[in-house]
Amino acid sequence: MEKGYTPLKDESYLTNGYLNTVIDWIPTMEAIILNTFDDLEHESLDALNSMLPPVYSVGPLHLVLNHNVDNSELKQIGSNLWKEEPECLQWLDSKEPNSVVYVNFGSITVMTADQLNEFAWGLANSKQPFLWVIRPDLVGDESAVVPAEFVAETKDRGMLATWCPQEQVLNHPSVGGFLTHSGWNSTIESISGGVPMTCWPFFAEQQTNCWYSCTKWGIGEEIDNNVKRDEVESLVRELIKGEKGKDMKKKAVEWERKAKAATVNSDGSSYRNLDKIIQLLCTPRA
Repeated sequence: MEKGYTPLKDESYLTNGYLNTVIDWIPTMEAIILNTFDDLEHESLDALNSMLPPVYSVGPLHLVLNHNVDNSELKQIGSNLWKEEPECLQWLDSKEPNSVVYVNFGSITVMTADQLNEFAWGLANSKQPFLWVIRPDLVGDESAVVPAEFVAETKDRGMLATWCPQEQVLNHPSVGGFLTHSGWNSTIESISGGVPMTCWPFFAEQQTNCWYSCTKWGIGEEIDNNVKRDEVESLVRELIKGEKGKDMKKKAVEWERKAKAATVNSDGSSYRNLDKIIQLLCTPRA
């Protein structure tokens, strides 16, 4: 604030050259660390490496954690904003392999009551088993309540929860697809579990993640922002049973293999990059 760099005075500062101001009063960063892996985003990583200090891709971070941390107390430290319901996993145990669509729009995405209703009836009309995480605050300032008729219609093939252990859910053999907001954590966890996605991006980087999933990586399909039940129904069916869904599943499984190779194998890119960072931090400063 004292330097006069923040906040922007007005919108003209986005285009008048102000953003090119050299920040010379912050100690130089020695590295940029990203939660991704080389095979997934090598073009972007190469471009960043040409412009910035050393860029280290060390992800998917949850795979690194699972492989390298043996301390049970550390593994109990979670980052979820909501209390998990482990009953979700017990319910999944009763379902056929690759049959369930997992639905979760993240910890901060909100929707209207009409959008909630369209998603509900789209899932119901698809006739596919589903596990749907509905946060209490999912619908703005209103309570997130689905129609009683929807609950009755789907009671034998659907489960509703307020939160669940997502990483474990995405690695469960009964989960065949993920209806997601395309947040980065959800995206890379889905990739790591070999699960294709139906994407409904909401804000921030989610539209970009969705584009990569659908266009670049071949593991996703997008729902229109103006969500309608007929589209939800058809895309969910395609995701679980359609030919495109089967093709996306094959590609997702291949990305899962590459993600694990990057983090678990000693010659994997993320494994080696993490080792480089540790060596950098442990090197005495002059």
